[in-house]
Amino acid sequence: MVLALKAEARKGATKSERKGLRSNGKIPGVIYGSKMSSKPIAVDEKELLNLLRKSPNAIIQLEVPDFGKQPVMINEVQRHAISRSVLHVDFHQINMNEPVTAMVRLDFLGEAAGVQAGGILQVQLHEISVRCLPDDLPSSIEVDVSELEVGSNMLVSELKVSSKIEIKTDENDVLVTILAPQKDEVDADAVADSDAVAEVGTKNDEDAGTASKS
Repeated sequence: MVLALKAEARKGATKSERKGLRSNGKIPGVIYGSKMSSKPIAVDEKELLNLLRKSPNAIIQLEVPDFGKQPVMINEVQRHAISRSVLHVDFHQINMNEPVTAMVRLDFLGEAAGVQAGGILQVQLHEISVRCLPDDLPSSIEVDVSELEVGSNMLVSELKVSSKIEIKTDENDVLVTILAPQKDEVDADAVADSDAVAEVGTKNDEDAGTASKS
């Protein structure tokens, strides 16, 4: 999946210059690559945030002043420690004819048989690392969990992907598992049943006492 983003050149590298950009809805950044060793740029904040929400690992056609459209990937995003707002972004220029390594989101589909039986679905991995040519990089990988029973799990090795994609994450890592119902829920039911018995017993005792008085 290839997305588009437009960059503008920036000259300064001072703290005040970066602060001024942010106050005007721009995010300062840098693009690295064979055609530009380190070029300071700025991108629109709203467009960047939208891209980070939808496809943070996608191939981006970044339009750079004096260089035209360049295929890049986001290498690093710096955020404010408290507000988590984006402070700076690094782009890395790529070669469309050379493989890249990237993280790809997992989309879990279907309702597991174990969940229907009362189990709890627990996702262990939300994304995995893959290596392939940029044009073959998927925006996400689908994971069908519908056949998973209580106590079972799915490993990375069980993923079905194109032969053009090499999975770099350890094949023995667990993607998702179906846990048995929580013990405290079972205990709560047992307590409820014992309370019901106690109430019946109390009532019987009271009736017995009343009968003896009469």
